[in-house]
Amino acid sequence: MNPVNSAILDARTGWVILGLFSVLWVFLGWLWGHKAKKLDEFMLAGRNVGMALGVATAMATWVTSNTTMAAPQLALQLGIWGMVGYSLGSVGLMLFAPLARRIRILMPYGYTSGDFVRLRYGNTAWRVFLVISLFYAFGWLISLGMAGGVLIHALTGIPYHYGMTVIVTICVAYTLLGGLRAVIGTDFIQTIIILVGITILAWLAIDQVGFEEIHAGISEQRPELLNLLMPAALMFLFNNLLFGVGEIFHSNVWWSRAFAFRKDVGFSAYLTAGLLWIPIPIVAGFIALAAPALGLNIPDADMVGPMVAAQLSGMVGAVLVFIVVFSALASSLDSLLAATADLVTQDIYRGHLRPDATEPELRKAAHVIILLLGVGTWLLCLPRLTTLAELLYFTGAFVASTIWPIAAGLYSRRVNSNGAILAMLLGTAIGLYSYFAIGFYVAALVGAGVSMLIVIVSSWLWPQEFDWNSLSENNREPLS
Repeated sequence: MNPVNSAILDARTGWVILGLFSVLWVFLGWLWGHKAKKLDEFMLAGRNVGMALGVATAMATWVTSNTTMAAPQLALQLGIWGMVGYSLGSVGLMLFAPLARRIRILMPYGYTSGDFVRLRYGNTAWRVFLVISLFYAFGWLISLGMAGGVLIHALTGIPYHYGMTVIVTICVAYTLLGGLRAVIGTDFIQTIIILVGITILAWLAIDQVGFEEIHAGISEQRPELLNLLMPAALMFLFNNLLFGVGEIFHSNVWWSRAFAFRKDVGFSAYLTAGLLWIPIPIVAGFIALAAPALGLNIPDADMVGPMVAAQLSGMVGAVLVFIVVFSALASSLDSLLAATADLVTQDIYRGHLRPDATEPELRKAAHVIILLLGVGTWLLCLPRLTTLAELLYFTGAFVASTIWPIAAGLYSRRVNSNGAILAMLLGTAIGLYSYFAIGFYVAALVGAGVSMLIVIVSSWLWPQEFDWNSLSENNREPLS
């Protein structure tokens, strides 16, 4: 089936929706962010975010293109365990809850996850961590930009490159205007849209197709999707759990919120967001299982979600799908732009290039870096060389290698700095080898296992004693 000819919405309707929501998000970004004059207000929303906004921004950020589009793709490829396994991404949010509280206590003046690694393990580990973090950040940014183009093309026939350009441009615009304060404010509205929209779509799938028809269609055309012992699916189940934990534990997206939330909010906000997030990928993935019953020919696996939803619900449903996934994409892309800009500003620009930079200079640098990140993302999205899931899980080995250095380093004084460096390097290298030698569904699993073994053994054989007070610096010292 040609995706252009199968589009439910015409291009004009698509452009109208894009235009209206683009104006809305940019206006809200300006409205909530124009008073953020100080660096703390722009980067960390004044470190005073409350419970409601905290839960909303954590949920909206984690409901990404990968939830709304890659989860259906994985359900179509791996069956029941594909969508259930994706829901284990909620474990990362819940496990980060106690870490967020401890981060806020140990580092009341911190800005980034890089601050912790630098102070805890030294400059070498810091630089290794920055390479991993920035590689992952660009991988996620590219997947989000790609998803925007794929969604808009599948539903309206608007060319991929145009749709991708619009969503990247809009997110860059309102993030530039308001920083994290604008990101969190728009996340609150986007969360409501996502939850209401997905609930409606799930009801339509059950009402119009039904469980029996869906089961019959799968049994006849794709019986392997019902196999609960499919080896690849079982490996994916555990791989995705560790991938989600690694994504959240290391990423500055989540550390920046730990610093931005009030001291008494971080634990409850992350725990609540994790619990509320569990059913979202299950519902999104379930929609894809209706494809055989509907007789749809899916040209690309990562287009199955929007195509099935649009087929089920016609014009009105297609508009709803468009709005839901557009909101999910924006809520993640803006968060990642802001958090990555913070990391580059604080850890690259200030940490390596301008250690004596003043606050106004850092604020200006942050704006320039957000713009450059947007341009870089746009350029790297142009070729669309792979699918969303393949791109996403390629970064699995990188992020999983950081789980144990981060978690153990926050709670144990004895973790060896050289062991942490080796854990990140070897965990990444062996995880990448597994990605190519075995499959995408084991990269994070292997990376986390290797990293864990190295951290435990090195801390046992060569323990170090760390002074927690050294994490609570008020100002960054220039590099020697």
